Amino acid sequence: MKFIFPQNYNFKNKLFGVIDYSTAFVNLAWYSLVFLFVHFVCHSLTVKIFIFVILCFPLLLLSFVGFNGENILYVFYYFVHFMFKQKLFLYKK
Repeated sequence: MKFIFPQNYNFKNKLFGVIDYSTAFVNLAWYSLVFLFVHFVCHSLTVKIFIFVILCFPLLLLSFVGFNGENILYVFYYFVHFMFKQKLFLYKK
């Protein structure tokens, strides 16, 4: 069986076919920072689990669902860029 891919098709390597590798790396870095923070600040296991889930689950959802296949690093970059320079996006024709 032969598959024919068009020349303008962008083939992106993904981890398990779902998440970009850069997004997985950002998620892993964020999860490790949150884990270290929670480990040193809280002493109760239930509080540790609650804070870890609250801080990490939204990023996990954004990673899987995404914004129309856009890389999460670009989404954060555009969001921060918009926060500091709103007039460029609102008034530019």
